[in-house]
Parts: sequence; C-alpha cells; structure tokens
Amino acid sequence: MNLLSTTTVFSFFTLISRILGYFRDILIAIFLGASIYADAFFVAFRLPNTFRRLFAEGTFNAAFIPGYSAEKLKSKKSGKKFADEVLALISLVLLFIVILAEIFTPFFVFFIAPGFIENNLKFELAIELTRITFPFLLLVSLSSFFSGILNSHNKFAVAAAAPIILNLLMIASIIFSYLYDNNYSKNLSYSVTFAGLLQLIFLIFFTRKYYKPSIKLKTKISNKVKFFVKRLLPSIFSSGVTQINILIGTIIASFQVGAVSYLYYADRIYQINLAIAGIAVSTVSLPILSSALKLRNFKKVHDIQNKSLELSLLLSVPAFAGLYIASEEIINALFGYGSFNIEDVRLTAEALKYFSFGIPAFAVLKIFANLFFARLDTKTPFYISIFMVFINVSISLLFFKKIGFIIIPIATSTSAWMGSIVYLYILSNKKYFNIRKYNIINLSKILLSTTAMSIFLIFAINFFNLQLLYSNFFKFGYLLFIVLSSAMIYLLTCNLLGVLKLNKNNYRV
Repeated sequence: MNLLSTTTVFSFFTLISRILGYFRDILIAIFLGASIYADAFFVAFRLPNTFRRLFAEGTFNAAFIPGYSAEKLKSKKSGKKFADEVLALISLVLLFIVILAEIFTPFFVFFIAPGFIENNLKFELAIELTRITFPFLLLVSLSSFFSGILNSHNKFAVAAAAPIILNLLMIASIIFSYLYDNNYSKNLSYSVTFAGLLQLIFLIFFTRKYYKPSIKLKTKISNKVKFFVKRLLPSIFSSGVTQINILIGTIIASFQVGAVSYLYYADRIYQINLAIAGIAVSTVSLPILSSALKLRNFKKVHDIQNKSLELSLLLSVPAFAGLYIASEEIINALFGYGSFNIEDVRLTAEALKYFSFGIPAFAVLKIFANLFFARLDTKTPFYISIFMVFINVSISLLFFKKIGFIIIPIATSTSAWMGSIVYLYILSNKKYFNIRKYNIINLSKILLSTTAMSIFLIFAINFFNLQLLYSNFFKFGYLLFIVLSSAMIYLLTCNLLGVLKLNKNNYRV
C-alpha cells in the first residue's frame, strides 16, 4: 500500500469536510459573532464534539484496530465475535453517559464553562443547547466504531467523508434560520444531533460488506474485550491529549468575555492542519504497522515508522510557517464579516499564531503514539499525556490573570513540544525508533522548502496589502490565490530537492 496516496485520499475528504466547516463557521461568525449566543453554542457543541474528535481521530482506532486485526487474522468469525462484543459494550456505556448528562446538564455546563455562572442568561442558554446536542456523543462514537471496521480493512475514504454530513446540515440550519428569522443557536444544536444520526446510518450502510452487527447483551465480558477496555481508557486520554488540552482551555477561557469564541475560531483553522499532517498519516499507518508487527516483519515496521514521521513533517512544518506568518490575514478573510469586528479578528489571529507553533509537535505526537499503540501499549502514551496536561494546566493557570486567554494556545503548544521530546527519549531507549541519516537530510530539505515558501508568502501579503484589508469584501479571493501559490512553490521546491518524489514508490509500505 502506498502511504502517500492513501493519506492523500483520506486528506482529500478531510479537507472537503474542513472547508465546509470553515464555510459553516464563517456563517456563524457573520450572524452570531463572538456574542453570548455564540459562546453558549460553542460550549454546548464542545463536549460532544470533543468526544467526536477523541473517538473519530485516532483514540478508538488505537485501541480497537490492533485487537480486531489480530482476531480477524485468526478467522472471520473470531473477528466478528470480537466486534459484536465491543459494539454491545460501548453502546450500553455511551447510552448511560448520555442519560446521565441529560439529567445533570447544569453540572456539566458548570464544569466546562464555570465563568458562565456570572451571566445567568448565558448559563441557562448553554444548558438548553447542551441538552439538545449531547445525544450526538452516542451517535458519533458508534460511528467511530464502524469507521474502525472500515479502516482495519484499509478502507479510509468513507470514514473520512462521513463528517461532511455534519457540516452540510449545520450550514443548512443557518440558512434556514436566516430565511425564516429563526433561532440560530437552537437550530444549530438540533442539526448537530440529527447529523450524528445520519452519519451513523451512512457508515453502517458502507460497512455491511465487511461486518453486519448482531448485538447480544451478555452479563459476562470476554477476556479479549476486557483487554480492549484496558487499552481504550488510557488511549482516550493519550491519543486525545490535544482535545483534552483544548477542553481545559475552554474552561479557563470562560472567565473572559468572548474568549471561548476566539479560541473556537482559531482552533478551527489549527485543526485542519493537524488533521491532515498528523491524524491522516497516523490513521492510515496504524493498521499497516499493527499487521507488520503481528507478522514480525521488523524491516517493514521501521520503514513505516520513518516514512510516517517524514510525511507528517512534510505537511506540518509548512503549515506552521504559513499560519504564523499569515494568521491575521487568514482570520480576517475567513471570519472578518458582519458581527465579527476588527478587534475580534486581531484577538483570534493572535490565538492562531501561538497555536501554529504546536502543529509539528502534535503531528509528531500522533506518529510516536502509534509506535506504542501498535504494540498494544497504551500505558506509556497515557503517562506522557498526563505529563503534557499537567504542563498545560500549570502554565495556563499561572499566567491567565496576567496575560489573559492568549496563554491557552501558548500553553497548549509548549506542552506538545515537551511531550514530543519525552516520546523521542523513551522510543530511543526502547529501541522502537531510530532516526536515520536520510530522515535528517530530508528534514533539512523540508526546512529549506518552507523557507522559500515563507519568503514568497511575506512578499505576497505585502504586495496585496490593500486587497486584504478588513473592509475589502473580496479579500478571501486574494488570500486563496496567495495560499495556493505558496503551496505550489513549496511542493515544487520539495520536488526539485527530491524530498517529494510523486512518481516513485518512496512512500510504498
């Protein structure tokens, strides 16, 4: 399987989903801005959406795929039995969590946004919207189970395309609210849950070729499923450390007016780069890595590890440079309309600039964590994640009063780099990973290509300065031209330097 081409397919659908997500957020910014209604909706969406990202973007796969792949290698019947037991267990647990959350919603909202308690209207609105959105957690987590089945059969396109449904329905709800002068935040909340249901149906339909569920409720859990649960719990924390840090950031930011919205909009830009540079590569490489380890093909294991790391850096390093240099222009072009004023643009861009520092680190973290997950070791990533969250919370709490919400992206990026260093140290000690000479040479070429791209990007921003102003309605078109031109220069430079050989099998594993 070609790692580059498969990652490209996965990234393509992820990119389509995120572009639609941008359009959705542009509409939210225009009609809700950084108001109390926007803050309330983002908090209501944050909890179930955090679980979506925890499950859909690597965590569930990290625990499920190695176990399911091992059972599937024994026999089709054994694989199905394991999947049925896992599906029954997570369905019951998730249903219980949703019921509990619906009953105790005020406590959940207070936990995620304690600062809202000072504004009774905002707090009550957040409770109402959270009750509407929370069933999404159950639906999207079950969707991740079926995505895991598809991924274990090296079918990535459908799972990557499924989130498109969510963005389409949310866009439709905003348009409906505008046309009929309806409640934007409430309609958005209903669209989230309905999208979760459609997404689940969509994935079940495409999975039926490989797996047809037959849930049998049992009081006794098999040892294999117990082992899966033991791996799942720490992997939820370790693989989802990005989302946990963002959730903690939301809690702290709730004490500053508008900060929840600023972080949300900045996170949206930041996440698309992380999805392509880290999540796509790690999702595609995990099933191959697990299979290679089962067959004790260690040469293939080392090839996958090195090529995955190189590919993630190839995508994440220019993403960091681009977002850092053009943070204000990007936020301005995407969200600088209607209720989202110049000051909102400036503050959101500042958050994005500091988030961008962490992109290469978080991309590398995804690859490094896979090297443990494929070996059925979820404890080591779990301990490293605890360390990262501790660093993140400590920095955020120490400097929040002095610096404000901007300390949250600074703390998030700092904890990511410290976690990457710890990962590299442990992997080297365990002899799981060795940096080869060609990795260092290729990294140098990536940095050189990024430098060429950055010089062009700075020149283009200065050249089109007037066209990129807040008052220019067509600023998005100019930004799109600049971004595409910069990306072309980066890819051409990489190709000329030999780090990106599109016509060769240098990414085949």
